[in-house]
Amino acid sequence: MEFKENLIVMNEITLPQPSSFDLRGRQSVRATFKLSAKAIEALGILAVHLGIKQKSIFDHLIEDAQSLRRIAQEVDPEAFNALERVQKTFVVSRKTLISLEETAEKFNTSRDVLVELSIQRLLPIISRERDKHEKRKNILNEIDYFLNQGLMLLEEIKADLGEEDPATAKFKGSIETLTGARTHIEAFVVKGQMIERFNN
Repeated sequence: MEFKENLIVMNEITLPQPSSFDLRGRQSVRATFKLSAKAIEALGILAVHLGIKQKSIFDHLIEDAQSLRRIAQEVDPEAFNALERVQKTFVVSRKTLISLEETAEKFNTSRDVLVELSIQRLLPIISRERDKHEKRKNILNEIDYFLNQGLMLLEEIKADLGEEDPATAKFKGSIETLTGARTHIEAFVVKGQMIERFNN
């Protein structure tokens, strides 16, 4: 293996060498912000609903330097200061925290307002997920209807052909598969009840 400045050459493939700065930037650190209860709830709901760690969502929002600068340029401090806020500690990457602090210093604004407004970017996602949640509930009702019809048909097939007939076994397997799918969909609908209660 031959080292050439910031490149590693392996079997004719040239790859960039990670820097210690990049690696340290991935370290997790704790940071405390004063945010509205609605922003904190939005972050938590989306993390649970999508099965993504809050840290990953937070890092995704704040590491978007271009959007962060646009937010900083359009901040309305009076509107932000009028919000009732509570302290909340988050786990974030060191790189995210550095990006946040540099932007806040450059535009002479607070970290809290940048985080609050960054989280507000999640609201349209929550609205779309709420719409999907309603559709899933409707689909679950339709599945229940077809499952009940299928169970009645299965009893008829058993009566006509017997328990051991290949057609009975095949149809019974299909009903069991549908029952399993229904259970998973119901679990997701139950988990989605928290997004149903969230008020944009």
